[in-house]
Amino acid sequence: MSEQIMNKSQSDAIEAAVFRRLLEHLDGRKDVQNIDLMNLAGFCRNCLSKWYAAAAEEQGIEVDYDAARERVYGMPYSQWKSKYQKEASPEALAAFNKEQK
Repeated sequence: MSEQIMNKSQSDAIEAAVFRRLLEHLDGRKDVQNIDLMNLAGFCRNCLSKWYAAAAEEQGIEVDYDAARERVYGMPYSQWKSKYQKEASPEALAAFNKEQK
């Protein structure tokens, strides 16, 4: 099978679709805590929020961190936190702290 060459617009559209699918997947996995994502993958929903705000800024669009978080979490962060965030286990905290050194 040959690889089709795509233009920038097509590439951007595909990447945007992948991002939306990632957010949809994370929305369906509210049981997966941010600390677990950080420990396993080195990024979490908050990282995605920061990357979203930074990418907007690169395009000359101001998106504050809270607005970016709402985009990633699908609701205000405070609401998500109260509904879905659990206290991190001592093991998860230890693994996270080990990686931060």
